[in-house]
Amino acid sequence: MRAVVQRVTQASCTVDDQITGAIDNGFLVLLGIEDADTKEDLDWLAQKIANMRVFGDENDLMNKSLTDIDGNILLISQFTLFAATKKGNRPGFTRAARPDKAIPLYEEMIKQLSTLINKEVQCGIFGADMKISLLNDGPVTIIMDTKDKENH
Repeated sequence: MRAVVQRVTQASCTVDDQITGAIDNGFLVLLGIEDADTKEDLDWLAQKIANMRVFGDENDLMNKSLTDIDGNILLISQFTLFAATKKGNRPGFTRAARPDKAIPLYEEMIKQLSTLINKEVQCGIFGADMKISLLNDGPVTIIMDTKDKENH
């Protein structure tokens, strides 16, 4: 799994001119799921996202987590995070999980993050043509890959 986590002061997702999810302070999380991903990957990544300390404390140091600031999450599925760009100019997406595998993991990520931050996670619509609007705060953008969990 790959996640691009952006600290935002606001973010929203629109599908067919309808807002499907919107947040103020918190994280916009773009989530890519590949065939090799497991429940263990999901558990690790959910914990990392929920507990990441990148929000300012009283000294403006990045020491606070989402729960510390009562922050929110907008979770967007994004298979293009697994684009293969080594050959040619047209990316390939063969590493991205097919919907029958990706949707259950995406839905489980929504549940886990909701439990971890103790509030409803806002979402896009899996597989839809989504328009994402955000105001990146900082900017702070963190890229995480569950393949890295073995190395740290």
